[in-house]
Amino acid sequence: SPIPGLLAFSIALASGSVVANDDPFGGDGGLWDIPLEELGHVRVTSIASGTQTPLDKAAAVATVITEDDIIAMGATDLDEILETVPGLHVGRSDQGYSPKYNIRGITSSYNPQTLVLINGIPITSMFIGNRSQVWAGMPVKSIARVEVIRGPGSALYGADAFSGVINIVTKTSNNINGTKAGARAGSFDTQAGWVEHGGSYSGFDIGFTFEYETTDGQRERIQQDFQTGLDAAFMTNASLAPGAVNTMKDMIETRLDVAYDNSRFRAGYQGRSNIGTAPGISQALDPSGRFASQRFNADYTYTLNDLTPNWGIEGRLSYYRGTQEVEDNILVLPPGTFGGAYPNGLIGNPELKEENARIDFSGAYRGFSKHIVRLGTGGYWGDIFEVKESKNFNPDLSPKPGLEDVSGTSEVFLPEKDRTSYHFFAQDEWQFADNWQLTSGVRYDHYSDFGDTTNPRLALVWATTDSITTKLLYGRAFRAPSIAELFASSNPVALGNPDLKPETIDSFEFAFAHQLSSKWRYSANIFYYEIDDYITFVDTGTGTQQQQAQNIGERTGYGTELETDYKPINTLRLLANYSYQKSEDDKTKTDVGEAPNHQIYGRSEWEFITRWHFDAQVNWVGEQKRVVGDSRTPVNDYTTVDLTLRQFNVVNDLDISLSIRNMFDRSVYEPSLSPGVNIPGDYPMAGRSIYGEIAFQF
Repeated sequence: SPIPGLLAFSIALASGSVVANDDPFGGDGGLWDIPLEELGHVRVTSIASGTQTPLDKAAAVATVITEDDIIAMGATDLDEILETVPGLHVGRSDQGYSPKYNIRGITSSYNPQTLVLINGIPITSMFIGNRSQVWAGMPVKSIARVEVIRGPGSALYGADAFSGVINIVTKTSNNINGTKAGARAGSFDTQAGWVEHGGSYSGFDIGFTFEYETTDGQRERIQQDFQTGLDAAFMTNASLAPGAVNTMKDMIETRLDVAYDNSRFRAGYQGRSNIGTAPGISQALDPSGRFASQRFNADYTYTLNDLTPNWGIEGRLSYYRGTQEVEDNILVLPPGTFGGAYPNGLIGNPELKEENARIDFSGAYRGFSKHIVRLGTGGYWGDIFEVKESKNFNPDLSPKPGLEDVSGTSEVFLPEKDRTSYHFFAQDEWQFADNWQLTSGVRYDHYSDFGDTTNPRLALVWATTDSITTKLLYGRAFRAPSIAELFASSNPVALGNPDLKPETIDSFEFAFAHQLSSKWRYSANIFYYEIDDYITFVDTGTGTQQQQAQNIGERTGYGTELETDYKPINTLRLLANYSYQKSEDDKTKTDVGEAPNHQIYGRSEWEFITRWHFDAQVNWVGEQKRVVGDSRTPVNDYTTVDLTLRQFNVVNDLDISLSIRNMFDRSVYEPSLSPGVNIPGDYPMAGRSIYGEIAFQF
């Protein structure tokens, strides 16, 4: 069998405190009626189909993580939340240690294959196709919940919903209900503070969050870097290795949510400054380079659920603007590189601005018996502008007389480009029998720079018994080539290709969930996928090191994800999940590498004394194999243990907590860029860290 031991044991669908009491078919005794008095509170999600649906009966394999979960795990950043999701591993990019959300073994240098949404709206950068090259994390105080689809989602969400979809839902006035303030301090000279407020004023429901954090970042050391190899070739000693990675950062995260009648307006600002380059942008340590980024988003949504007895409609306008800025010169290579040809170092300062606007309309029709029909259309406009670069080297890497501004010339790292697209989609949720529902859908997208693509989906859900649900799923998705992959023309290493096609994936899943009792539930799923036209950079054959983007990759993957959630007594909750994946390159018949084949996660939540909580989590990440051409041994597996001790209402609404991450100070490494290995010892992650937190509700 190509999927060994997929059902060797069954571990869990985590559930929690969101009550599911909406029946999209009017509570007629059909598939979605849930006896809450028997099954307990059940999580719901709308990310899978647009309809609020119990998680086990959603038309996808999905996970919902609530604010209570986030508090219990002691998470301070989105990455720490996502690492608890089965089948999802947070790797690290060579660019500033930006996170790579590797789902089911689908990984690449910049990770554009995972779509991240904030309140249902993509935050994708046109430049590389990921969230941003200067991401620097996302703190958690503005997050109400996180919804994750593992598997394709292009039939609903369009481009880049390839390996999965992550939707970050921010807090509204209802989530906050009053005024809260808090502070945190701890390892790496980290200080943070926040304030939240939610209330109603003359019919307006207003939610507001503001969070600030500054940190020197972890300082784990790299023993050898790219310059180490150059030193050996040029008989020099320019490398700054051994030396510490540069992970300092300052962050501002603020959100506003205003709801009135059928309207909702949201705005967010993510300010990032003093951002270190981690291992260096070219895998050579750079202790002085600093980036910054300013990201602003706003959206307005109008919803009318009762336009007619059978029609509900929604319209939405959204806008996003982001920047990549250089605060201090970025050392591509350190002083003395290339035999002393660059006494001040090889310097390159890439900057850009981009913005996009979206308009979306959708309607849900319930006039057909046992059907919900959704129709929608929308358009997108994006623009990369004010592309700037100053550098002290020529395209052939010979020195310039000094630092030269090449903005507006053929030497700039990226041309200024815009992109437009439009889409249409249709979906039908059909309950053709009391215990059966078929969700079918298709979406058509047309892009101005590479053409069109059509992506269907099917989801057959069977309420096998009152407590067992079985699902059979199929989906097709695409990943749009980034502007850099299409049009980069003056990069001495990587060239774009305007003839690229989108990457595509076809995925098949079988899922099973069982609610044993109101206190115990578990689930299991198996999946299989085929990827075509994967974009890979290959040698141009010109005798240089230059490579060009090509649609030549083909991959096949399969695996399983198992979860359990058990509450043996009212004061104790136990959760666990296990995931296995194998992703192979169809041409070489080898593992694609750079993602763990096995992962295990467990958490206990224990209220051992009234208002005192002790939460512990353990995360085991299996070894990560190398890509073809990289002869190093696999990255070792590792186990981390995190503990959080909390007391609520110490005095007059004052809460305190203490968290220890990686309590046993285990060595944790993520694979460095390969096969051209520039940091042989991989990327070191943080050791033990300790944080204390205090919060007060007014």
